[in-house]
Amino acid sequence: MGKYVLAYRGGGMAATEAEQQAAMTAWMSWFGELGSAVIDGGNPFGPSTSVAPSGAGGQAASGLTGYSVLSADSLSAAADLAKGCPILTSGGTVDVYEAIDM
Repeated sequence: MGKYVLAYRGGGMAATEAEQQAAMTAWMSWFGELGSAVIDGGNPFGPSTSVAPSGAGGQAASGLTGYSVLSADSLSAAADLAKGCPILTSGGTVDVYEAIDM
């Protein structure tokens, strides 16, 4: 089994408390479906910055909005698990990366 990072991009923040609760329920339901594949449910990201080789900072260009870490047999299997991610229903995308043990 390998570790895979799901990097979330985009998606929208729910406007009302009821919508926020519905979104949280969707995420918790999805994590429940994934079961033991969830290593780290992750978190959404707040403000970010980027650091250049010169040391200068600036707005991070990646547009990442959060992450989770899953266990799966392959990159393809991890991508299949990502297909149920709630961020996809709010216009976001999921990038799946294999985390290589060092």
